[in-house]
Amino acid sequence: MVLLGMVPGWGACGPIEASAQERPVELVHGRMTFVAFPSDSALANRLAERALRVDTFPGLPRPTQRITVQIAPDRDRFREWIGDGAPEWGAAFAVPSQQRIVMQGRSAPSSAGDPVQVLRHELAHLALHEAMGDLPPRWFDEGYASVSAGEWDRDAMLAANVGLALRGYRSLVSVDSGFALGPRRAGESYALSYRALVELISLDRERGLTLFFRYWKDSQSLEVALRQSYGLTLNAFETLWRDRTRRRYGGLALVTDISLAAIIMLTLIAPFYMARRRRDRQRLIDMRLAEAEAERREREEVLHAFLRSMEEDGQ
Repeated sequence: MVLLGMVPGWGACGPIEASAQERPVELVHGRMTFVAFPSDSALANRLAERALRVDTFPGLPRPTQRITVQIAPDRDRFREWIGDGAPEWGAAFAVPSQQRIVMQGRSAPSSAGDPVQVLRHELAHLALHEAMGDLPPRWFDEGYASVSAGEWDRDAMLAANVGLALRGYRSLVSVDSGFALGPRRAGESYALSYRALVELISLDRERGLTLFFRYWKDSQSLEVALRQSYGLTLNAFETLWRDRTRRRYGGLALVTDISLAAIIMLTLIAPFYMARRRRDRQRLIDMRLAEAEAERREREEVLHAFLRSMEEDGQ
């Protein structure tokens, strides 16, 4: 997630003052400086090694600016370093104006995601802004970071989201507004942004985004870059993205929802069905017992009648 403004709690002198016992240390790796507490130093070294191994991003020149990666030891320090302007559900943030990333350390919950992938996502934000400045709209920024980080699970959300399939896929402008409407809507916006970038890259499978970025930077216009690169207006691309996404995922979402509804229905009905089966089984047992008792009584009556007849004949 990218934050475009200044963030409280971090100034020119570094992080908020801490006691000597809990002061973070700086670990310098190439162009990256990691600020981490001793408990997260091993994580910082692993992240640095993985990040520097592949420090390039699709269609962009190799980034050169020095950046700072802060690894917060707990949720309280994470919120302190980020400040009040960030949404509660964010697991990591990039601040392009400061060339800074804040992410959670080893105490992060599973919902925070794979730290290697999370860092790659935030690094993509900084690389994009280093090359393109403030040109990219939010949907492009988040979609580009998701593609760069290989967040394939974004597709799974579209395939399972019947609500999104039924109400239709929104415009790219409305996708931008969804990032601020709570975790569920933000998740939808991330998935739709990811799909928009996948569709854009697929328009030129040989060169990807290389020419597109060049035209965009030269013209300072997304519309012009789309026309020069792919022969499409922004409206035409939006229609293409929306139609392809609906065709590809709308049916899957409905099938998934129908299957889920069937499972729920079976879960609700199963106890009644089993109770009915038990009643029917008991009724059958009772009937068989009654029939057996009736047969026993009939045999006894026949036997008694036969014995009486024998006694009478003997007399």
